[in-house]
Amino acid sequence: MPSIAVYNMNRQQVGEVQLSEDVFGVEVRESLIHQALRVQLANRRAGTVAVKNRSAVSGGGKKPFKQKGTGNARQGCSRAPQYPGGGVAFGPQPKIYNLSMNKKARAAALCSVLTFKLKNNGITVLDKIEFDKICTKEFVGFMKRFELERSLIVTDDFNNNLFLSARNVPHVKMLRHDALNVHDMLKFKHIIFTQGSVQSAEGALQK
Repeated sequence: MPSIAVYNMNRQQVGEVQLSEDVFGVEVRESLIHQALRVQLANRRAGTVAVKNRSAVSGGGKKPFKQKGTGNARQGCSRAPQYPGGGVAFGPQPKIYNLSMNKKARAAALCSVLTFKLKNNGITVLDKIEFDKICTKEFVGFMKRFELERSLIVTDDFNNNLFLSARNVPHVKMLRHDALNVHDMLKFKHIIFTQGSVQSAEGALQK
């Protein structure tokens, strides 16, 4: 069973936590990670581009002129694509890009990323991360103490002082344990867990 040291905010080791073999010790399946990432990025796409075709443009219910006798080509509607103000021919229409992935496969992809990060020393566990006041300077000092830059911070509950202190620091993002996702874990070089968030994430992924 894998284990990892637990530190306090002063980078002093205060203990050790045993990690679940089913979450942090699985086979790293790159195909599942790729699939989960593709699904997540595809589902972000809105697909809201659209234009009006001749049936959606208002007006044009009457023939612009009579069928015969004018010398012009016959026309049935003044909202045809060749007319100013007419509908667009073969224009883009709303498209749904959503992809799906079953729950067990998505959980296996998350476990694969966590295992990969653990094997490559990309995870740090702290007993807690708390700030008495909103102070970006203190947060930057905390990150420098651990020699970390691009980091994802995972907590077990929302901490307003922590969130506001980290909000303006580049390449840092804060998530609750129930919002873990493949894209953010791959995007950031390091993941900082609180001890409570590790237990919560294990409980969710072992269901």
